[in-house]
Amino acid sequence: MAGHIDHGKTSLTKALTNVDTDRLKEEKERQISIELGFAPLYEDEELQISVVDVPGHERFIRQMIAGVAGIDLVVLVVAADEGVMPQTREHLDILGFLGIRTGIIAITKIDRVEDEFVELVKDDILCELEGTVFENAPFMMVDSLSKKGIEELKKLIIDTLKEQEMRDAKGAFRLPIDQVFTVKGQGTVVRGTVYEGTVEEGQLLKVLPDGIEVRARQLQVHHKPAKIAFAGQRTAINLSGVSKYDLERGEVLVSSDHFIVTNTLDVAIRVVEDLDHLVKQRTPIKCHIGTAEVMGRIVFFDRNELKEENGEILCQLRLEEKIVTKRGDRFIIRRPSPQETIGGGWVIDPRGNKYRFGQQTIEELEKKKAGTPIERINAALYEAKSLTMADLIKRTALDEETLKLNLQDEQFVQISGKEYTLSSLVELIEEDIKDKLKEFHEANPMRPGLNKAEVLQSLQKQFSKSLIEFIIDYGMGRGIFSRKEQFVSLSNFEPHVPKNWEKRTENLLSELKKDGLKVANLNDYIKNAGIPESLGLELKRLLEDQGKIVLLDDQFACHGEHFANAVQKLKSHTDTEFEVAEAKEAVELSRKYMIPFLERLDSLGYTKRVENKRIWKK
Repeated sequence: MAGHIDHGKTSLTKALTNVDTDRLKEEKERQISIELGFAPLYEDEELQISVVDVPGHERFIRQMIAGVAGIDLVVLVVAADEGVMPQTREHLDILGFLGIRTGIIAITKIDRVEDEFVELVKDDILCELEGTVFENAPFMMVDSLSKKGIEELKKLIIDTLKEQEMRDAKGAFRLPIDQVFTVKGQGTVVRGTVYEGTVEEGQLLKVLPDGIEVRARQLQVHHKPAKIAFAGQRTAINLSGVSKYDLERGEVLVSSDHFIVTNTLDVAIRVVEDLDHLVKQRTPIKCHIGTAEVMGRIVFFDRNELKEENGEILCQLRLEEKIVTKRGDRFIIRRPSPQETIGGGWVIDPRGNKYRFGQQTIEELEKKKAGTPIERINAALYEAKSLTMADLIKRTALDEETLKLNLQDEQFVQISGKEYTLSSLVELIEEDIKDKLKEFHEANPMRPGLNKAEVLQSLQKQFSKSLIEFIIDYGMGRGIFSRKEQFVSLSNFEPHVPKNWEKRTENLLSELKKDGLKVANLNDYIKNAGIPESLGLELKRLLEDQGKIVLLDDQFACHGEHFANAVQKLKSHTDTEFEVAEAKEAVELSRKYMIPFLERLDSLGYTKRVENKRIWKK
């Protein structure tokens, strides 16, 4: 919800959602919104919509910019009794600069004026919207007190968003922080809108630009506990490993080291039509990007001042503090004094350098803006993580021949014969898998490894199955990973009994060996050795994998040496086929032990049972 102060944004939000987004005492007293207000509007199995009520007062433009960053649809609110006002125009400019393309115009307070006056207000808005991205936006007439038009507006919002392409939740997680607070008994909580990717409960994260490592203890989406939060969702995250006083609005919570920390941006900007003051070379500016608000200076390379300009201007922002951004991010620049919006634009290159003044630099920036074929491929793969040739053609607007030529560059890797990815991403995911396996091995030293399906499941929210499988196979080929049946492990790992249970395991094996083939229940040996029941199942599997024991059935097991000797003895005393009675005589075992022994021979492939006889197979 955007618009001029006192045009009914908060009342309209309440009418739509039954939530009063004015929470602060000062907001209630002054009847204006100071901080961002959030309210859930609609939810089904596929879609979750919440309303962001942004402040309209000029003094609170900073919060308004933070509120619209990452928004999918804007309801521009204009009061029927006042029409278009200064903040209406400024909000329109900001929305355009931030690249928001979908809007609905809501004329509020229609019960206060005659129908003819509402039509005049509508004409006034149409004139104001001419030439903007909202010039063809639909109009809705509403009154928040009488609820006139409210249900129709709600339906239009839901239907419009259902037609929009869903946000891509793949890729590295990024959440610009707009609120930091503490909850008694819980600790530090940050809140913001997930720009991209997903975050899971328990996930390790970093706060940039300082690089503070934290863990997401708990998540809330729309004030409800959640295990995972997706791109586009308003999310609160309870963090461990950090104090409230170590964090502030404008910092960014991420899951990857791919994000760039910088203070020099090459940018393309547009300026407002009615700029009141000249913008001179190195004019101090306030840059609003994500939730960050940073002082800096604007540097031109083809002019020394700026008053009016219809097209894009290629220039540079040199900021006083480091921020987190990437190519394509949108921003707004304002004059700190006297306060006014200068313009806005997008980041061409977050790694800006110092350049000479002149046309040559502008030409270089033009190339950067268009992007070389390699830069375009890089940007597409960075966003999607892996793409087929057909998808690359769509995303980069390059032909297949040019793509094939440039994809030979060492920074790209072909996977599964059809898809491509970044070599840096392969390294990153490989390290992630190594960390997961190391952590698993330390916690489960007796297990052969992590089930491949679990490895895939833990990463598939961010990356395609084919990419993860390629990296596992690639790592196996280079001796980093090993695989036994469905289990993946680090190549230098061997399942083993934990040191503190080694001696007791030796005692168990000694007792088992002492009893030959006439053994007691295996669980009794484990219990008598002083080994906890909780370790029993894994210990049995490990000792059998190592050949130290052979499980005869779910109760009995014999020492590996005794089993091997018994097999040889039976072979030497029988012909190519034999019956149970012959086996009992040869091995000198009662039927109680003989039947499980022979059935184990069958399951191991030594013998095959045919009616009452067994035939040796190997």
